[in-house]
Amino acid sequence: MVLQRLEGLSDREAVERYSFDTRWRFAAGVGGYGGGKWGQFSHTVLVDMRARLAASEAPRRIFDVTLEAASQAGCVGAKRVLDSTPLYDAVATMDTITLIRSAIRSLLRVAEEELEGELRGALASGDDYATSAKPQIDWDDTGAREELIDSRARDAYACLLVLEGRVLSAEVKEAAELLATVVGQDLEETEDGTYRIARRVAKDRVISTVDTEARHGHKLIEDLVDNEVASSGAADASAGSEPEPSCADEQESERPKVYGDAAYGTGEFLNHLEKAGIDSGCKTQPPHNRNGLFPKSHFQVDLDTDTVTCPAEIIVPIRRTAADGGGIACFADACTDCPLRLECTTASRGRSIRVGPHEKLLAEARHRQKDPDWAADYRATRPKVERKIGHLMRRRHGGRRARVRGLAKVDADFNLLAAAHNLARLAVLGIQWTTLGWVAGTA
Repeated sequence: MVLQRLEGLSDREAVERYSFDTRWRFAAGVGGYGGGKWGQFSHTVLVDMRARLAASEAPRRIFDVTLEAASQAGCVGAKRVLDSTPLYDAVATMDTITLIRSAIRSLLRVAEEELEGELRGALASGDDYATSAKPQIDWDDTGAREELIDSRARDAYACLLVLEGRVLSAEVKEAAELLATVVGQDLEETEDGTYRIARRVAKDRVISTVDTEARHGHKLIEDLVDNEVASSGAADASAGSEPEPSCADEQESERPKVYGDAAYGTGEFLNHLEKAGIDSGCKTQPPHNRNGLFPKSHFQVDLDTDTVTCPAEIIVPIRRTAADGGGIACFADACTDCPLRLECTTASRGRSIRVGPHEKLLAEARHRQKDPDWAADYRATRPKVERKIGHLMRRRHGGRRARVRGLAKVDADFNLLAAAHNLARLAVLGIQWTTLGWVAGTA
């Protein structure tokens, strides 16, 4: 399984390689071309083994072995480089109509015969929901599309109304909850009582009824640090981090440091690092103004006096308005006759500057990254994670697209991929087992 993930092979390809490649057989502790129970096996065995690994109490155990070896050999230091990349799910993303029809079909499929009859009796669109194929309409006709959405939405709500107040089996309850989620996330009712696709995107929107755990991608920045540094104290290749080699004594004395691109240089993340006692090597973008006017950096924010000074030397106080400690400085009437107004603002009420709750941390980070030494350290360290992500994503059956469905299985499979690449890296570093444990190879 490890060799399969390292070389990006399908199950059938991996079994073929095991059967005819002596290197694979020796690596698996078999050797030769002998028969017997280890001579050949069906590719479905790998499917079963992955499922057992994902469902076990320690689905990351193969990855953990590589991490423990690297830690013992002193290859995991105090530096962490973070980044992320999309992992596409193993199912197709569904549009709203497909989601609704698929959810209704799932409900009809799991309902017992009598309940299914009641549900079908509530359907008024004329759709029998017998296949997954979309209804045949003129998709260029706006009216036809709107009518289709409204009619299938009414079918969905009619089914939910039939189930309301009933004691349902676990399967029917799960299917009903999925249907309610789908229509609730994508639809809105207009003033005339018709249903249409909502002009918004729901948070954590379900994108497939086949794999309900699949989601549109987003970075869980604080979770990465919690998992890799604050809790485990070690780098996790599955999250796209690259351990920084160091000696054991450095590992004990050096203060932890996290590197990341501008996506990680937010005030919230800097505050999270500060509280965890971790230095930041994350790039923080300077403030900008999309209209080409004076950016926020042209204003002097003095947090000691809680004031802001504009380029025209006008000083106004910061009004703390937000519960989290944020505030706003409004220049208002001072902008009316200001000679710099055209370069500063087009707002009729004058320029205003928002001060966030983490303004001090952001200012310190921007000042710190102007240091040539900081910039050189950033350029030398952060690109390592790009290479590691490139290693994970380069194979056809590698990390770019999930091979399985469900978060637990995807997580176990991706940790197996990370373990495979960690083993390859440990081999390059010459890690050896001795009576004292794992040690780095000597020149």
